[in-house]
Amino acid sequence: MATTIRYHTADIDGLKLFYREAGPGEALKLLLPDDFPSASHMFRDLIPLLADRFGVVAPELPGFGQSDTPVRKNFRYTFDNIASVIERLIEVIGFRRLAVCVFDYGAATGFRLAVRHRGRITAIISQDANAYEEGLSEGWTAIRADWKDPSQVNRKALRALLAPETSLWQYTQDVPDPTMVSPDGRNLDNFYLARPRADEVQLDLFGDCKRRRALSVIPGIFRHVQAAAVRSVGQRRSFFCAGWAPRRSSATILARLSASLTPATSLWRRNAREIAAAIRDFLNN
Repeated sequence: MATTIRYHTADIDGLKLFYREAGPGEALKLLLPDDFPSASHMFRDLIPLLADRFGVVAPELPGFGQSDTPVRKNFRYTFDNIASVIERLIEVIGFRRLAVCVFDYGAATGFRLAVRHRGRITAIISQDANAYEEGLSEGWTAIRADWKDPSQVNRKALRALLAPETSLWQYTQDVPDPTMVSPDGRNLDNFYLARPRADEVQLDLFGDCKRRRALSVIPGIFRHVQAAAVRSVGQRRSFFCAGWAPRRSSATILARLSASLTPATSLWRRNAREIAAAIRDFLNN
């Protein structure tokens, strides 16, 4: 039986936020925030595999996908602000308790929600995300340089991360046969990145990534929230995570994530069943 997915736009204090929704209304709620540079279409294979058991909502963050991109003078593109928008979305659609499945920018959003709402977030499923600067890979060198010296020169250097070649790399890295990778996903990502103001939004968020370090002091949330790392095949080092970096707190689990597959890639999409099985197993226990 085909899964029914509904496509909504919510008015969040004047900001239009797009999201996909599927699953039984009375089921446990699962939030899937999107990541750089994609949108909720990145979950189009995963949602049908979860919607028979969970009420799934995949929102597109402000400045991403089909959600509004407010002008920067009216909206500061920080993860604190983005988390506040998603927080309001949860209230608008009536979620009282939910689990979050997070990756990359979705993690920067989801971790903040967990800190703010310890009684509402029941579980964190984390894939290839990070909670502190030490866990980042060498791929963040240019972004780190901008953190230390937020000059126009360093900001301009970051534009290479917004190029179509970068999207191609995200979809085809370590893929044995690139001819098996559909261009549809990366072309849609590049379309969104090419829209007016989208580049400046992403550059602002690159700079704000440093704020993730504050999340290294959140071990207390694990007294209230289950946490699990979704591990996939390969366990190679990735752009987002340096690997299995140790740290003296229970926040370490947020660094012990899959260094294998990223949801933005078609390789991840071909393993959607594996990831869905891990999520189902964790949340059913």
